[in-house]
Amino acid sequence: MIGSVLALLGGTLWGVNGTVSKILMDDYQCSPLWIACVRQLAAGVIFVVCAAATTPRQLAGAVKDRGSWPSFLLNALVCVFFVQVAYLQSINATNSGTATVLQSLNLLLLLLYTCVRGRRLPQRREAAGVALAFVGVVLIATGGNLSSLSLPVDGLAWGMLNALVTAAFAVMPLKLMARWGGMTANGIMFLISGAAMLPFVRPWQNMPPLDAAGWGLMAFTVVGGTFGAFWLFLTGSMKAGPMRATMLGTSEPVMATVSAVLWTSAVFTPTDLTGFALIILMVFLVR
Repeated sequence: MIGSVLALLGGTLWGVNGTVSKILMDDYQCSPLWIACVRQLAAGVIFVVCAAATTPRQLAGAVKDRGSWPSFLLNALVCVFFVQVAYLQSINATNSGTATVLQSLNLLLLLLYTCVRGRRLPQRREAAGVALAFVGVVLIATGGNLSSLSLPVDGLAWGMLNALVTAAFAVMPLKLMARWGGMTANGIMFLISGAAMLPFVRPWQNMPPLDAAGWGLMAFTVVGGTFGAFWLFLTGSMKAGPMRATMLGTSEPVMATVSAVLWTSAVFTPTDLTGFALIILMVFLVR
């Protein structure tokens, strides 16, 4: 039960984090790249500090092991960087609810990976999940009118890229996390990714006009929406099992949609909500 609660809270924080990011972009003119750079560096520091406090030997071992650094670098740039940037760009082009639902399509890519690796065809329920997800994406993208797109092309493209790299993030860093622990692996990857963005983003030169509320939102997106959400979901997954955690993780698109309606100007049509429901149903079919 504790694991289930933690996984549910982690998904909820991720969903709220999407809407908070949208507010920062719309109300405070924060660019997606600025948010991604600052958030990764700050969250990376928190991960590393916690790793130093809880698993110092693993952290020291990871830093000293030169053989692991190519994997850290690859995962930081392919997974962490593109997951953060693609998700924020998708939110910026659409809204947090739509971006988070499109992100859920990563399960289809994981299904494809599993079938190819296991040399098998999808099971009936998995095939049904694929069909539901396809119909859901079509409804979201077209608004039910197949002759035109109601979703911005860049928003759809960033959403699909986000699903792809999120699927990669679920597979590629597993060996690093198993060897060095989640705190250490995430901390190093987040710091590498954020540091790689510094010469291009230069957050100190492009500081958005944040007031006290804006800094509070930034603090939440770092501490609660990134570090806290990752820690809660990963801990919940270890205690409750990955399958149950994934099911409870559907709180993310639900909370993102609800918070987008309550806190921003997002408006969803019945067709949009039907598409959302079909994709969320897919999550329960594709395991």
